Amino acid sequence: MDDIQVDYAHYAEYDRRQRGIQRHLLITFFGGVVLGLVGMVLPASLADVYDPYAAIALAVAVGMTASGFGWALLTSFLTAASGVVSTMGLGTLLGTADFNTTAGGAIGLNVLLVLLVAVGLLAYVTRRNDRWGDLAAGGISALVLTDVIDRSTAGFVDFEPGFWPWPGVLLALLAVGSVFLTRKSLPAALRALAVAATITGGFMVVLALL
Repeated sequence: MDDIQVDYAHYAEYDRRQRGIQRHLLITFFGGVVLGLVGMVLPASLADVYDPYAAIALAVAVGMTASGFGWALLTSFLTAASGVVSTMGLGTLLGTADFNTTAGGAIGLNVLLVLLVAVGLLAYVTRRNDRWGDLAAGGISALVLTDVIDRSTAGFVDFEPGFWPWPGVLLALLAVGSVFLTRKSLPAALRALAVAATITGGFMVVLALL
């Protein structure tokens, strides 16, 4: 009988990878649950900074640590869905749930889920060291900047008095800083910032026309 050599190191590496994926799934699920629960008990003074930016930050972390594009898609959705469900569940227990206004109603809820999944996928793409990574990093930054400007500017769709200056300035700085965290070189970060500025400018034109 011929000797058959088994590469046990290969199987050990495969096992470690599978265990890593399992841990990632559990962490993202419970991360979404905690995110939703914390959002329900925070005082109103912190709610403007927390919602929806904490969910976006978690989606970025989930996407950047996913094992592959498909896993980024799954875990981003899992995180977003678990956060929404935990928010509704705690609201029901406290008697404060209003399913018609959660995330702006059914349409707003669907938009939020799609948005968070898209952020998770973009975050996964930021791991690339090419122009696609720069575009993805700039897109995430532009998303936050657009929302901040929309909520800070009188006459825009989601204007909120009092959101500017402190919440708005803090979140804008974090949005710009996130580019330097996801890009590994200054030229790449500058390209991503140029993308963010272009996208944000385009959205501002659209919002001004609404």
